[in-house]
Parts: sequence; C-alpha cells; structure tokens
Amino acid sequence: MAGEASDRAASAGRRPHVVIVGGGFGGLAAAKALAGAPVDVTLIDKRNHHLFQPLLYQVATAGLSPADIAGSIRAILARQANVRVLLDRVYGIDQQSRQVILGDGEPIAYDWLIIATGATHSYFGREDWAPFAPGVKTIDDATAIRRRVLLALERAETETDEDKRKALLTFVVIGGGPTGVEMAGAIAELSRQSVSMDFRHITPHCSRIVLLQRGDRLLPSFPPTLSAKARKGIEELGVEVRLEANVTDIDAGGVIVDGERIDAGTTIWAAGVMASRAAQWLDCAGDHAGRVPVGTDLHPAGDPAIFVIGDTAACIDATGRALPGVAPVAKQQGEHAARAIRAALKGRTLPPFRYRDWGNMATIGRSRAIADFGRLRVTGHTAWLLWCVAHIWFLTGHRNRISVGISWLWSYLTYQRGARLITGDVAPDLPATRELAPALRRKRVEVPEFIPAK
Repeated sequence: MAGEASDRAASAGRRPHVVIVGGGFGGLAAAKALAGAPVDVTLIDKRNHHLFQPLLYQVATAGLSPADIAGSIRAILARQANVRVLLDRVYGIDQQSRQVILGDGEPIAYDWLIIATGATHSYFGREDWAPFAPGVKTIDDATAIRRRVLLALERAETETDEDKRKALLTFVVIGGGPTGVEMAGAIAELSRQSVSMDFRHITPHCSRIVLLQRGDRLLPSFPPTLSAKARKGIEELGVEVRLEANVTDIDAGGVIVDGERIDAGTTIWAAGVMASRAAQWLDCAGDHAGRVPVGTDLHPAGDPAIFVIGDTAACIDATGRALPGVAPVAKQQGEHAARAIRAALKGRTLPPFRYRDWGNMATIGRSRAIADFGRLRVTGHTAWLLWCVAHIWFLTGHRNRISVGISWLWSYLTYQRGARLITGDVAPDLPATRELAPALRRKRVEVPEFIPAK
C-alpha cells in the first residue's frame, strides 16, 4: 500500500495526499500527529470550529458561553504548514477512483482517507420526537436548549395558572448516561440555586427535574457501586430518578412514561446516538448504531487506504473489548492512524491499535462526581476536582482553559451562571393598529403573590 500511494503521488508530481473528514477529537488528533510528515493534509468539516462536546451541557444550562468550549479549526492548525482546511459538506466517497465527493467544490482525490465524522442523536425510530426533545451535539443544539430552559423560567415568573406554572417548571431529561446525569444535575443547580436568587416568584422548591433511564441503574458504564453513589448524589440535588422507565410518547407539552403523563415545559433527549452516514458512503453494513465495523488496524473490510475512527467506528481492540464512544478513544485512534501512515511511507506496519484507558469520570453537580480508575475509585469533592482539572486540561487552546477555569471558580464562589442569555424574540409581534391600542391599555396583567426566595 505504501509503495502504491507513493508511486501514484510521484507520477502526478506531488506528495501523498491525506484527507481527513471531520474536525472533532479524532480528526484533529490525526491532523496534528501528521505535522512535519512528508504528506499534504486536507481536513474537511461542515463547521469551522472544533467543539469540546463533553462540556456542551454547560452551555445548555448557562454555565459557559459557546466560545469557551470551541475554537477555530484554522486557528488551531495555523502553524502546521502541510495542512489546509476546507469548509464543506461530504456527500459520498468513490473508493474506486479514491475521491471524496463534496457539496460545493470539485471531488478531492486521496491516497489515504481518515473518516472521523462522529455521531448524532438517535430516537430509535421515533424521529417525530426530535422537535419536542432536542439532544445536545452542537452549539446550535446547546443554545436552543438554553433558550428553552431560560424562557420556561421567565414565563413561570408571571404565570398565574398553577397547573401551567408547574408544567413550565418541570424539566424532563431522557437518558441516564453521563450526558443525561450531568444535564439533570446542572438544570437542578440552575433552577434551584442560581435563578432563585434573581427571580421573585420562583423558590428553590418550585422546580421539578425528572431523569428517566430505561435501564436498571444510572451510568451503566461505571461499576454498580459508583452508579449507586451517583444516584444518591443527584437525588440530593432534588432530581427525581426513575429507572426502568419506558417512554412511549413525547409531544410539545410533555412525555408519557409507563402510562403516566408528565406535563413538562422542557424535555431533553440524552438516550441514544447514531453514527454519521459513513457506512452508506462505504457501501457496507453498519452495526445497530450505524457505525462502520473496523479491525484492529482501523480499516474497514478490504480497503487499507481508509481509516474509520471515533464514534463512526465499531471497533474491538486487541484485547477483544468493544471500545466506547468517548473522546479519549477518538484521539488515540486519530494518532494511531497518523502513525500508521507515517510507518507505511517507510515501508513498515504498526502493531494493532490498543486503547489505553486512563479512567472514566462523570460529574453530578457542584462538588459531586465519580471517577473510575480501575482499582482506584474516587467519589465526592476529590473526584469533582479531578474532573474539573481533566476537562480544563483537554480543552483546546490556553484562552479556553483560562476562561473556563475562571468561569467555574466564579460560579463556585457566587452560585451565579454568567451565560444566561435569551436570544431572539420572546413573544410574537402584535399588530400596531388603532383598534388594538385601547384594548392593550385596558388590559391588566396579574402576577402571583410575591414569594421571597429562601
């Protein structure tokens, strides 16, 4: 393969060309690992920024601003002379001619291709639920959820109908994995601690947060003892946990779970993911989540010129275990793909990919977290500090690390969240007519009796 790629490039009077599709953790790690290599690299992404997805839930709950967890891909790779960045959408891959089909530009030829396109939400065949229960995968998703949460609080402040007010202050999170648990804990802190100091008719006990998990415990990727501690910690924040919960319907007004309707102003989906369309591009059968099956060399069957990594790949490592869809896996696979290309240029091959698991962490809320490092398991304040340090360390860019560190310190000391912005119109425009004006003047607005925050 190395000789074929080099000969093809030499005959065309150019260096071997590596195309990376996706600027997430895996794609960016591969591009950085090819710095200084005798290849030309093209990184293609439909967005111009790299996003630190593990902290998206904090944007959705007004803890951080979008710019705190995102950075321009061009700026990140600006010092790497052998890399160019294209803002475009990929529509297909022609394996016979070794070309990537783009939406706006001409097809791009490759000698090696790294597919790192990530995953999106999966509603398990109920795509009609998506408008009512958005997930959190992009900045647009996070800011849309932030708008929903904050608007619900604002409207509850002036709502006089008790049933409508209760519904506005009810938040349902579907999915008990790390994203769901972290989201529910953050909403509990926002609605019960932060905003109760600013609103006059919302006390810490007005809000109801419901976390629905279809399985028999939260955080199933953690040991049962840590899952139990996580449940205890999140319930202490006031979150109502329902295990073995079967959601049968979702609409604009709430959810139906196990035959019971829960009226909710905000419903958030954190229950499942579906890989990108890479399996269709490669004309292969994906697994149950649409991921491309790859071997320990990260190649799909029969094509050593292509690497599939991260959430796009269904990979079993050299020890025989299925790898989780987490950022460390994607980063290590991206680095492995880059090393494999470097080795191929020298006529060598690499040993199979082996994932180095440095541990698993999840935060529940303020000073609450769990961490699993194999034989060492940590909970409480110590685990929370470790979680904070690890996430700040893996952010891209010193500016983001400093900004997030300062924001977290400020929130910890003051219980305040600094990104509580509602963008866009909050009410429909009214026609400015003479007939409407007297009615508006006569209209009286009643607000609930003042309840001092406790």
